[in-house]
Amino acid sequence: MSENRGDFAERLKKYPYLKSRVEAVLDIVESKGGIDRADEAEELLIEEMRHLGKEALLDWAVGKEKEKAVELNEKEEGIYAHSKKNSGGTPPTVKSV
Repeated sequence: MSENRGDFAERLKKYPYLKSRVEAVLDIVESKGGIDRADEAEELLIEEMRHLGKEALLDWAVGKEKEKAVELNEKEEGIYAHSKKNSGGTPPTVKSV
């Protein structure tokens, strides 16, 4: 983990999806939304953790991809980060009979 952690609230501002997931977990813990049974709360918490994990891992992967692209670009010219293809391709030609 990071040596220089800074303030938790400040760090959380960089990741709005993470903030909303943490708030959703807190809502479940505080029994907001009419949750009366432990199994309901458990199911909701598990689902929130799954979403949180998927979003956090995606954000991590995007950051790593950018980091590696910069690293490769500094090492060797002519290497570019992945980008979406702009062309639809070559149109098909009509075959003569």
